Amino acid sequence: MSIDRPHAAQAQRLTVLSGPSGVGKGSVKALIQEYYPWVWLSVSCTTRKPRPGEVDGADYHFVSTEQFESMIAAGEFLEWASYAGNLYGTPRGPVDAQLRAGLPALLEIELQGARQVRRAMPEAQLVFLAPPSWDELVRRLTGRGTEDAATIERRLEAARAELDAEAEFDHTVTNVSIEQAASELVELMGSLAASAMLASRK
Repeated sequence: MSIDRPHAAQAQRLTVLSGPSGVGKGSVKALIQEYYPWVWLSVSCTTRKPRPGEVDGADYHFVSTEQFESMIAAGEFLEWASYAGNLYGTPRGPVDAQLRAGLPALLEIELQGARQVRRAMPEAQLVFLAPPSWDELVRRLTGRGTEDAATIERRLEAARAELDAEAEFDHTVTNVSIEQAASELVELMGSLAASAMLASRK
């Protein structure tokens, strides 16, 4: 069975994936990137240092604080936020270009940024990625081994507040497994993309 890519004439809306730190947003995004190369994934800018294995321009655009502040002043971000001591932002131009072309677009960001997108682009679809349980989220956060104790504690405090924000979102996907969460997210993005995922597994 042949599944066509989404046609440029089809109307598309931005899908925003958010949720607490450590819930697996990046892993879900990476799996979708592998299965559906035609689903465009926004690459955010950040002032934090790259983690082991991260690639500049693919995982994030890693920039200095001075560069980031210059982009803010120029109005180049769809959203931007300060999180765990670092700045994160979504360049507006590439997102607008994809939506004008009628291409599926996915943005994976933190809660502060998702709220800004809701205000700037009310038609966007916001999806909350939830952990199976609080204990599992704590295990994921403390098991990374990439942050010190103070940073982990800040992330846990932020995660508690972020879980309370679930009601602000249009849909919730519980990340029991990366494959299941990615499948549910793609279904929410549209039946064509969901059919493509099934076809790609055959």
